[in-house]
Amino acid sequence: MNLETTYLGLKLPHPIMPGASPMVDNLDTVRQLEDAGAAAIVMHSLFEEQLIRDQEAAFQHEAAMAESFAEATSFFPNQEDYHLGPDKYLERIRSIKEAVKIPVIASLNGTRIGGWIDHAKMIEQAGADALELNLYYVATDPAESGDEVESRTLDVLRAVRNAIKIPIAVKLSPFYSSLAHFATQVDALGANGLVLFNRFYQPDIDPENLETVPKLELSNSAELRLRLRWLGILHGNVRSSLACSGGVHRAVDVVKSIMAGADAVQVVSSLLHFGPKHIHTLVDGLKFWMEQHEFESVAQMKGNMSLRHCPDPAAYERANYLKVLQIWKV
Repeated sequence: MNLETTYLGLKLPHPIMPGASPMVDNLDTVRQLEDAGAAAIVMHSLFEEQLIRDQEAAFQHEAAMAESFAEATSFFPNQEDYHLGPDKYLERIRSIKEAVKIPVIASLNGTRIGGWIDHAKMIEQAGADALELNLYYVATDPAESGDEVESRTLDVLRAVRNAIKIPIAVKLSPFYSSLAHFATQVDALGANGLVLFNRFYQPDIDPENLETVPKLELSNSAELRLRLRWLGILHGNVRSSLACSGGVHRAVDVVKSIMAGADAVQVVSSLLHFGPKHIHTLVDGLKFWMEQHEFESVAQMKGNMSLRHCPDPAAYERANYLKVLQIWKV
């Protein structure tokens, strides 16, 4: 049985890897992830805001001024709240590369062209095997059009692509007006992979203190369905590798992701819940499922449930929509 896959041009023993998370902050945990069978390591993001503030040496100034404006105190974390600063992030890449033999994928999170993009080259020089570009952005300005949002995102990708030679994966949100078209634009600009999807964390409201408060909830398998839909739509329509991120907790979730078209499957919430050893559980579960259903390789499974195999995808989506509405009977 052959579980091998290729993601971002990297040959991997199987599709399962930890997604971006704070687990990489501890080298012992990183070694445990490798021992549990992780195919690669994805680091958590280094943020545009960190790099800009670091370059301007403005952390201390902002900390002093923030208390002058009550509404500004909770906009951004203080410097010490970030897991790793810019310099330590580069050191951690080198440390992880020395500690494990599997590929290391760094991550940059930003939305606008600026000096922070230069850090992509430093990440490459530090030894990262690939870079995941996380373009997390919520458009809140009514005067900003969808075209402007997309153009700025493509400009960032173009700048990073021109700066480095290692593979780039772009982590997308599902909220573009025409995601399939936008994905092909990202693909055409030289992205080596697309990661579906970024999770948007919705803030809560503290009515007593009149504050918005961050709210973190781990994913569940129900979130996988959105990923399956778009993996199935994009498989065969882009050259880029496809990775599923969000909602993968069980071996059957891995199977579904691969059948929809994923080349790689990223897991975070289930690892935070069960620990690094859960990767071994998922790999064994994938292998068992394939044996039971007589699949000889991951390649044989990949994309066999994508819309590429449907003669009229739009009609399929419409029919599925109509069927769902008839499920509930009063």
